[in-house]
Amino acid sequence: MIEIDDIDHRLLRLLREDGRRTFSEMAGTIGLSVAAVKRRVDRLREGGVITGFSVQVDYAKLGWGIEAFIEVRYSGATPASEMIRTSSAVPEIQAVFTIAGDPDALIHVRVRDLDHLQTVIDGLRRTGQVTGTKTLMILGSWVRR
Repeated sequence: MIEIDDIDHRLLRLLREDGRRTFSEMAGTIGLSVAAVKRRVDRLREGGVITGFSVQVDYAKLGWGIEAFIEVRYSGATPASEMIRTSSAVPEIQAVFTIAGDPDALIHVRVRDLDHLQTVIDGLRRTGQVTGTKTLMILGSWVRR
């Protein structure tokens, strides 16, 4: 584990807000030289704290505005790797969280409309290991950046 100080946390916050920020921009905000900011960001990348940079997409503008979480129960001996393998093959599934207790997994899906959601749920239910599902529609969200 690498040591992270307040300046590193501030740099991470700036990059979470906008991963395309320049070192120069961050240097002015933080009060360090551009070279010092670059060294810190490089250290955070090399240490595995920063694992990549990504784009944030407004899926509603692409016609995929409905999101839901599906609680999924699997038969008793289904390994977590199998839960992830079968779910990750479905393009509408954005993330799979294997969890302790009941249910066994929480699946985040993004779909075009309710018929599309029903199709995804029906597909999950047809996999041999799934014994039950419960769907939670997302009405709004907030994400820490």
